[in-house]
Amino acid sequence: MTDTPLRTELSALGEFGLIERLASRVQLTQPSTVKGIGDDAAVIDPSGLHQVVTTDMLVEGVHFDLAYMPLKHLGYKAIVVNLSDVYAMNAEPRQVTVALALSNRFPVEAVEELYEGMLLACKHYGVDLVGGDTCSSRSGLVIAVTAIGAATAGELVYRNGAGEHDLLVVSGDLGGAYMGLQVLEREKSVFTETGAQPDLAGHDYILERQLKPEARRDIIALLKQLGVKPTAMIDISDGLASEAIHIARSSGLGVRLYDEKLPIDPHTYNTARDFNLDPTVCALSGGEDYELLFTVRQADFEAIKGNPNLTVVGHMTDANSGYRLVDKQGGEHELTAQGWDAFLKKG
Repeated sequence: MTDTPLRTELSALGEFGLIERLASRVQLTQPSTVKGIGDDAAVIDPSGLHQVVTTDMLVEGVHFDLAYMPLKHLGYKAIVVNLSDVYAMNAEPRQVTVALALSNRFPVEAVEELYEGMLLACKHYGVDLVGGDTCSSRSGLVIAVTAIGAATAGELVYRNGAGEHDLLVVSGDLGGAYMGLQVLEREKSVFTETGAQPDLAGHDYILERQLKPEARRDIIALLKQLGVKPTAMIDISDGLASEAIHIARSSGLGVRLYDEKLPIDPHTYNTARDFNLDPTVCALSGGEDYELLFTVRQADFEAIKGNPNLTVVGHMTDANSGYRLVDKQGGEHELTAQGWDAFLKKG
């Protein structure tokens, strides 16, 4: 009797055998999905709606570290970060495709664990996995997900629709995912240097923000319930400052953020202080929160005022005013995008 987990080499199944094995677990639920996995291409009927399409790639060693990222969580996150982009268009995600590049260090069981997380996310958000690709990798794991959504022309919201004096609103709280990453990196370093087991106690919230984020479809539903349509919208993947500047630049405007308005969870705040980090900087530049940042007309303030899910953090200004951060003492500073940039050298 042995407790050694079953390990099936990818070569034992081959590419097509692996695809068949994974495809057997996929169930289609979207009426717009005409044909899923099993042909040369999926077939989707948008029923006269505008389709939105977005693709995101996750590369081992760049976007995730398998030393502390469980494969099931990674699969879930890979789907969610793409669905977040669809919701940021005020559209409904319906289908995804998944492409994987795998090295031979991954057995079939590991790929199934990854897919288990993907299918869990698809089920939770009512999305069909309709195709993709697999190939070999000479290095690590690469995941590329394409998400397809739909909306009427009148429902779609772009980054460039903000108007001067529009209010800048954010959902949820900020900086938690970044601080979760700091805890994971610290514990990995301690384990590498001393062999001591990771101490993650008390950090459940920020760890979940990093390892298993959620897309804010509830905010899309809430805004429709309130009768509020954003004038511009984006999801926060690269940090609040970066995304606010994206909206301002796309709309030909300036923007003013207020430090005292930033929604930061108490545990995020205290953990940042424990790491000798400024919680404001973590909220502005941390990234991976996958909250929604959007603008609304001032006339809509009464509708969103006091809602615990929404915080007005600033407003749009004329282009000549630039991008500004107002500190707690009323002083103004240039707002710069210091979040994630895949092509900047790190370290």
